[in-house]
Amino acid sequence: MRIEMAGFLKQVGPKLAIGGIVALTGLVVFASIDRPALEGHASSETAAAPAATPSPPSVPAPAKPIERRSDQGMAVDPGALRVKRVLKIDGPFRHGDYAWDEQGAPATGPVIITVDLRAQTLSVFRAGYEIGAAVILYGATDKPSPKGAFPIMAKHADYFSRTYDNAPMPFAQRLTSDGVFIHGSDVQWGRGTHGCIGVPKEFAEKLFGVTKLGDMVVITDGKMLDVSQAQVSG
Repeated sequence: MRIEMAGFLKQVGPKLAIGGIVALTGLVVFASIDRPALEGHASSETAAAPAATPSPPSVPAPAKPIERRSDQGMAVDPGALRVKRVLKIDGPFRHGDYAWDEQGAPATGPVIITVDLRAQTLSVFRAGYEIGAAVILYGATDKPSPKGAFPIMAKHADYFSRTYDNAPMPFAQRLTSDGVFIHGSDVQWGRGTHGCIGVPKEFAEKLFGVTKLGDMVVITDGKMLDVSQAQVSG
């Protein structure tokens, strides 16, 4: 299936929309500090018994995201993502193009990825700051890409398709139990995927480096984020 290019914004770049808000929660993990062993040995007759050190409170491990099929996308709440800054992308955004700029963005914070199938673009935000955007490939008519919100279930830097002739899928991030991934692709006009979201390989590597399991990917078909209050990167 040939993919028709949608128009893109010149100043703010392609921004994706969610029809509602993903509630993101995090667990704060307190790490205990290893103390060095005391050197030497005190006499058993003179050494005072060491003071009891209270055990640090146990912290439950983060719950593994629930496996979801392509038809089980999560509901999205309006306003979960507040866009504070968008990348400035000048000129047309064509197949194979991407932008990446973390300068001025927080080094930490919740990461959310938005995909607009109609605009054929993906954006990645950290703490509300857009740090990357790319033109994508998406599913053909017989195997469309799903719509909805899906957490990242697994990550594989060097992965090959088990279904489609061992095709390479570098920096693959699995979204659904039935095999929808974001992964590196040769993004060219007229190509499609078997439901996955294909991004330029260099971009896929950068994206792989900033995400973790459970980070949310929101896939829509033409709904736009409100960027009216967002700053534009210089």
